[in-house]
Amino acid sequence: MRAPFACDPMDTRGRLVAEEESAHRSPFQRDRDRIIHSSAFRRLKHKTQVFVEHEGDYFRTRLTHSLEVAQVARTMARALGLDEDLTETVALAHDLGHPPFGHTGEDALQALMAPHGGFDHNAQALRIVTQLERHYAEFDGLNLTWETLEGIAKHNGPVEPPLPWALNACCADVDLELSTHASAEAQVAALADDIAYNHHDLHDGLRAELFSTDELAELPILRDCFAAVDRRYPGLNYYRRRHEALRRFFGVLVEDVLACARAALDEINPQSPVDIRMAGRPIIRFSKGLFDDLKVIRTFLFKRMYRAPSVVVMRREVTQVVEDLFPFFMANPAELPKQWRKDVEGIAGDETELARIVSDYISGMTDRFALQCHDRFISER
Repeated sequence: MRAPFACDPMDTRGRLVAEEESAHRSPFQRDRDRIIHSSAFRRLKHKTQVFVEHEGDYFRTRLTHSLEVAQVARTMARALGLDEDLTETVALAHDLGHPPFGHTGEDALQALMAPHGGFDHNAQALRIVTQLERHYAEFDGLNLTWETLEGIAKHNGPVEPPLPWALNACCADVDLELSTHASAEAQVAALADDIAYNHHDLHDGLRAELFSTDELAELPILRDCFAAVDRRYPGLNYYRRRHEALRRFFGVLVEDVLACARAALDEINPQSPVDIRMAGRPIIRFSKGLFDDLKVIRTFLFKRMYRAPSVVVMRREVTQVVEDLFPFFMANPAELPKQWRKDVEGIAGDETELARIVSDYISGMTDRFALQCHDRFISER
């Protein structure tokens, strides 16, 4: 049953370019399908979270992460009476703007683009879905509904000035009301992202042997999860034991968010999606106690995984790849693919516009393609 504060696809604020509605799919379902069929979504299969794509087939990629986020988001949306399709759409789209090499690649691009308006992966996702996907006859981008665009822009909360240039450009065409919170559906997608990466980073770190199961069993939340498994399955083998504990960890996070959301909804009694946006605070969130425990876990992951010696070495190497490719294409735009060279021809030597084109091109690369480009244009010269 749809809650009164859920977004209604039949009451959408519409698309930038008006289209005839589908006979078989709601507007939010069409948004979801356009994202799944986009080039940017396909490229996520060769973009990584922490490790680099060639380091192992087992580790999560942006694609598998996005699918996990979508699954968790749908589950929570259903439990809260929200629109599952919009929630899933925002979840699937939330990582579209990430460059190769995860946050390391983003840090490198942010530094390189600082003189030209900066780089932000959320703003870049909006740029992709409003401009850079160029497949349709009547418009650039995917012509998504207002609610989906709002969710991509604000799923982490209101966006305060100064705005990233890519977000500024998008908002010149559509007012996404950046000073307010997003819909409950978008907020659920954001928390599903937190739940998924907190869970799978632990899993991937174990797989990479950056820490042990015994070390995890001493951390908050996980301590109780391992104890519950040991009580129910004494003598369980190593791999099954840690899998069962991480399953329970996952469930604890989901149940905490749902309990907090229900309490907040009871408190404000929203009667429309606007009431959620104007609540002045996020409605979908972790409890303070659990959030404090998660900070301990994230500190552990930062020290033992994100800044592990082997990861730091790879961070330096891939940072150099981005730092080499950017000035190369700035100095040699003729080496860009044909469709990108056409964009360069229309900017009349504007360095900032060229930097934005180069940034768009590099940020769209997969890990493996960025490494191949570096071999071709830098290493072999």
